[in-house]
Amino acid sequence: MDEFSFIHSIQPRTYRQSSLIKGISDDAAVFRQTSQDIVTAVDTMVEDVHFSKKTMSPYHVGYRVLAANLSDLAAMGSTPAYYLVSLVVPPHWSEEELQELYTGMMSLAAEYRMDLIGGDTVSGKELCVSITVIGFAAKGKARYRRHAREGDIVFTTGTLGDSRAGLECLLKEKPNEFLISRHRTPDPRVHFAQRLERVSRVCLNDISDGIASESNEIAEEAGVDLYLDFSKLPYTKVIEELFPDDYEDWVLSGGEDFELIGTVGKKDWPFVQAAAAEENVTVTEVGWCEPAKKATGQVYLYQYNQRRLLEKSGYIHLQEDRDEDD
Repeated sequence: MDEFSFIHSIQPRTYRQSSLIKGISDDAAVFRQTSQDIVTAVDTMVEDVHFSKKTMSPYHVGYRVLAANLSDLAAMGSTPAYYLVSLVVPPHWSEEELQELYTGMMSLAAEYRMDLIGGDTVSGKELCVSITVIGFAAKGKARYRRHAREGDIVFTTGTLGDSRAGLECLLKEKPNEFLISRHRTPDPRVHFAQRLERVSRVCLNDISDGIASESNEIAEEAGVDLYLDFSKLPYTKVIEELFPDDYEDWVLSGGEDFELIGTVGKKDWPFVQAAAAEENVTVTEVGWCEPAKKATGQVYLYQYNQRRLLEKSGYIHLQEDRDEDD
């Protein structure tokens, strides 16, 4: 199948968003939005870096890369609306596999009434999937990392370390349907974040690289110190049973759970708890914020009756290449 035939095969026949004026089939898409702020994000996944055919079907690849983008929109308090897909397609990916990849994306997009409005397809040596998402937020209601303040409660949604444990289950052929599904089909916390619109100030950050990295991003941007209590960090007990030597590291740095870490004033904490209950999402108080001791905010972890500096950890893109050059 040539590029144009493939584009025609995945082109939507109907659209869901009323703000869309022109979708696929022109040089660019057109939508009109005057009453809300526009939020956009892009995420890219590369075969044998972010996923492998050994552990992910094409359906799961498509689902997961869109979920990663939706998690970014959730962190901004945004309602998803549109997405664009760019593919680098290698010879070893068949037409049927590419169709399945789009099916994974479209199944998740349908849950949020998202419309596919464009993209690009080129040939290359390895599959590369890049998705750009566009969402809307009420004017002045986009959520920023700098919104964290001293005295805030620090909280997280869901459980941490599940995705990394799910990957290990797949690699070591340990049957655990829950953990594997958490790795392959994560549930971005979009609806929970939307319900926080009633809260005047809340900081949110997507947990894609692990809470150690994401908490530091908040501390640096907001200029506050975050204090986390490991005993309060939520995780599925089965990962401790299956991987007793690794689970603590995965809770902090496993990444790709696509949960949210946030901070909020104590008076608004009940609203956060109510929003979580309305969406059947668990939310856990895991720490607090204090004035920064240094010019840049830092993160401290209490564990085993000791306090230590918690630095960014986990996979950092391009870091390995830099290390090799040093």
